Amino acid sequence: MSGYETDSPPSEKSRRTLSATTARRGLAMVAVGAVLAAGATVFLSDGFSTPEKITTHATASGPATDGPVSASSFGAADPGACLQWTPTDDPETDRQDLAEVSCADPHRFEVARDIDMSVYPGVEFGPGSPYPGSIRFSELRDEHCAAAVDDYVGAKFDPNGRFGVGLMFPSQAGWAKGERTLRCGVQMPSNTGALMEMTGSILDQDQSKVWPTGTCVGINQNVPADPVDCAAPHAYEVASVINLTQQFPGGHPSEGDQDAYLERTCTDAVNGYLGSDTALRDKTLTLFWDTIDVASWLAGSRQVTCSVGAELDSGGFATIVGTAKGDILINGAAPVPPPSAPDGRALPTPLPGAAPITTGG
Repeated sequence: MSGYETDSPPSEKSRRTLSATTARRGLAMVAVGAVLAAGATVFLSDGFSTPEKITTHATASGPATDGPVSASSFGAADPGACLQWTPTDDPETDRQDLAEVSCADPHRFEVARDIDMSVYPGVEFGPGSPYPGSIRFSELRDEHCAAAVDDYVGAKFDPNGRFGVGLMFPSQAGWAKGERTLRCGVQMPSNTGALMEMTGSILDQDQSKVWPTGTCVGINQNVPADPVDCAAPHAYEVASVINLTQQFPGGHPSEGDQDAYLERTCTDAVNGYLGSDTALRDKTLTLFWDTIDVASWLAGSRQVTCSVGAELDSGGFATIVGTAKGDILINGAAPVPPPSAPDGRALPTPLPGAAPITTGG
């Protein structure tokens, strides 16, 4: 078995929302909060219990290798190697088929650096030293892996993107036999922290935290969870993915400039996705989008999502069933369109004590 952690996926990414008539921020903040919650330490129990069973099908610097490798080869993975395994609920089989695969194939971990802790001074990692607990492994990840990933990607790691910093570590049995290798790398956590499969090397990808158009993101206690079929209960649906390079080919645009552009662009995109200029209003849905901060922009992230969800009066997301392109239920009921606006210009409500509003000259 193997142990993994994820660094906090995203964080300071701001979200903007827009209903049919007014800007809203409630849903966006809840969506960000769900991502922050997923950034809590994700620690799978135990570490590599039987590294001698690891089978490598290809290596980054040599010919393919068939058959088991020795326990000491746990520390032999080169930077850029991509690793795959099958997670199961059975501790006897979970993650026992760890293998190196081509990065073009689905995988769950991309190696940035292997670190042999036995060469570090002191007794903490010496022969017979006690097995570190989860808190210490978390500290070791922060101490060693964040820098290792930054070095690997050339200081182009997006701290708010879809990838997280990961740590793979020996099991107690391996530790007792003298294994002291820590493996730092990149993985892709979901909103709930589960490790998802990725395809392609991080070195060749835009790291923006976006789901593909048409993705419905599940819901758990009124906050976003992981992608689900749109027929299942969900918090929101991705209606469009926008590449900001089209509007901002130069330096980092201000939040205000992004908002101004995305208000127009997301509205048009969502109306096209829903098939009507009135569908958003008629279905009582709210449109919201991301913006990209300076750190993410410098890392090369350029994509944001335009999404639709429904807001609870008490805060958070309502539960939607069905794709927004068709008939939906919101908290178990069909949405009731609001009354149509009266003909002519709508007049604002006067402030208390203000002079009456007139339309004449």
